[in-house]
Amino acid sequence: MGAVLAKILPFLAWFRNYGVDSLRTDMVAGLTVALVLIPQSMAYAQLAGLPAYYGLYASFLPPLIASLFGSSRQLATGPVAVVSLMTAASLEPLVAAGSEGYIAYAIMLAMVVGLLQFSLGVLRLGVVVNFLSHPVVNGFTNAAAIIIASSQLSKLLGVNVDSSKHHYETIMQVIQAAMHYTHWPTVIMGVLAFSIMYVLNRVSHKIPSVLVAVVVTTFLSWVVGFEHSVSVNISSIESLQTRTLIRDFNRAVNTVQPLSIERTALRKKLDEARQQANVTSEINARHEISLILVQINRLNLEAQAYRNQLRRQLLVGQQQDDGSFLLFPRGAFPEGVETDGRTWRIQVGNRALEEDALVVSSGGAVVGHVPRGLPTFMVPEINLKTLLHLLPYAAIIALLGFMEAVSVAKAMSAKTGQRLDPNQELIGQGLANIVGSMGQSYAVSGSFSRSAVNLQAGAVSGFSSVFTSLAVVIALLFFTPLLYHLPQAVLAAIIMMAVIGLINVSGFVHAWKAQRHDGIISVITFISTLAFAPHLDKGIMIGVFLSLGVFLYKSMRPTIASLCWDQDDAQRECGMRTLKDCEYLAVVRFDGPLFFANASYLEDRIGQIRLSKPKLRHILLVSNGISEMDASGEEVLSLMVDRLKSAGIKISLSGVNESVIAVLRRTHLFEKIGREHFYAVSSQAITLVHRRVHEGGDPGECPLTAVTEAAETG
Repeated sequence: MGAVLAKILPFLAWFRNYGVDSLRTDMVAGLTVALVLIPQSMAYAQLAGLPAYYGLYASFLPPLIASLFGSSRQLATGPVAVVSLMTAASLEPLVAAGSEGYIAYAIMLAMVVGLLQFSLGVLRLGVVVNFLSHPVVNGFTNAAAIIIASSQLSKLLGVNVDSSKHHYETIMQVIQAAMHYTHWPTVIMGVLAFSIMYVLNRVSHKIPSVLVAVVVTTFLSWVVGFEHSVSVNISSIESLQTRTLIRDFNRAVNTVQPLSIERTALRKKLDEARQQANVTSEINARHEISLILVQINRLNLEAQAYRNQLRRQLLVGQQQDDGSFLLFPRGAFPEGVETDGRTWRIQVGNRALEEDALVVSSGGAVVGHVPRGLPTFMVPEINLKTLLHLLPYAAIIALLGFMEAVSVAKAMSAKTGQRLDPNQELIGQGLANIVGSMGQSYAVSGSFSRSAVNLQAGAVSGFSSVFTSLAVVIALLFFTPLLYHLPQAVLAAIIMMAVIGLINVSGFVHAWKAQRHDGIISVITFISTLAFAPHLDKGIMIGVFLSLGVFLYKSMRPTIASLCWDQDDAQRECGMRTLKDCEYLAVVRFDGPLFFANASYLEDRIGQIRLSKPKLRHILLVSNGISEMDASGEEVLSLMVDRLKSAGIKISLSGVNESVIAVLRRTHLFEKIGREHFYAVSSQAITLVHRRVHEGGDPGECPLTAVTEAAETG
């Protein structure tokens, strides 16, 4: 009963030999991790396309639940870079980033990821992660690091662009926008954050460099008025062209909404027509939906064009005596007008602009309002159609997140000596995502950087993560107003600093040295992920299919070596160089299971050996590498024995394991070959078989005579 309870509630093991000193150490470690987690989580939430404070929601329940039900005592769970990027890649094709629908889908995705991980853990199927081979993960991780870092360029340069179909196209747009106008105070904030984190990391890793950078830059942002935005009426803009662009943009955006409502109503009609098997109504509904989709796409393209033009509008301002504010195009304002020396830009997003309250800014972007208090707890609504679309992404996120968590946990268990149960870790990560989604969290995983901080701080048990969660709760309840002035550029710098550690060029070299095809797979995965970004699933799926293809090819064509003898009397493959060989005896080693996919390949190789040795009398099959045999393998071996016997050639086997012997006995192939033709080791078999094939002849002429004589005397 106690063992079952410990399995269900693994955190009960924490209390063994646990005292006040351990509790104090865990509390210090947990608070230290929280100092890193709070700013990092906000940065990763924005990487996922969510408002920054959703990172705090993802740092509240998941660390607590993962520590309670996982097997690692030092693993720090929460928002991580790769999972955040995958979340954005999954949802951006569906709905605009940051919208209410986007947030709902992100929470639903976390629930699905958690259910997949939990199910795999309960069913003890953690081995499925092996489908993601190391070369594939290495190629994907390196590409993801580049994508993550480059995706933050727009925030670091203070420019806004729409996402393109491909990530590299978006980056080109960012560069073009930066060439048109770069907000240098934003760049300075980002560089300052970089400098603080770099210097403090060089001084000591115990200093919470991320927190120091956030505190310094937020205070500086508040003091200098970094945001510097005002609300004006459209009539304050002294440019007919700009006012026309604003109204055209609003017209395009506002026209999409009623069309979307009409499309939803038509889809209901389409579903009803399908249920009633009314073909005519179904065709009409499909036609009307397609027409509306054409209009929506056209309007979205128009809105995008107007939005891009508005973002390129650079204005200068003049304060009037009555307190009003006038804006003129930069370089085209009337003579004698004294401006404030600032460059103003219209803040435009995906929604229609309020003409009586246009937000214009001459400063940099900040986090803004962060709701105070804990998130609302509710079970995410599951939409079946959206669920089916998200399922492949959820599976990839579940496996990648689990791989990251287990890799970190294994690295720490090697130092602590703690036993790690991958399936229990799957259960812990799954429950963290399930319960977290009920608290408005998006998908999370184990973090290498924060786990390292946890370990260095001396964490003894999962209580450190409990204290981390409590610290996040306190921040949500009391300190959210302090985050308003945190510059977005600083969050971008935090992300870019964190993903530097993901870049591992030596991984490509190592894979190439181990096996050339592994190196090729790693490079192809890397290039594919970059090329298809933001559709990251395509890059990783290409890598998985390549790995499976190589595995299947190697399974179908295993190593079948004809063995000869070198000068040191060691067995080596004949093709390596001119080696000792016997014209009457062929020694063949088969490496791999003998099954339906490769049985005929063995038969073909034996046929080639027979053609190359006209005087062949005996074949010795070294079977140490045959781990198992199926019905197809047994059938081919049986037919091969019959053909060899009819040709006057005998066959023997050495080193056959018990499971293969059992198959041969059940099918009576053991008796057909003959008990006397089975040997425990190949050296014994070669000595005895060599003697038999030379009966009636002069063995002294055979190059193997000296080898066999040495074996007998030895």
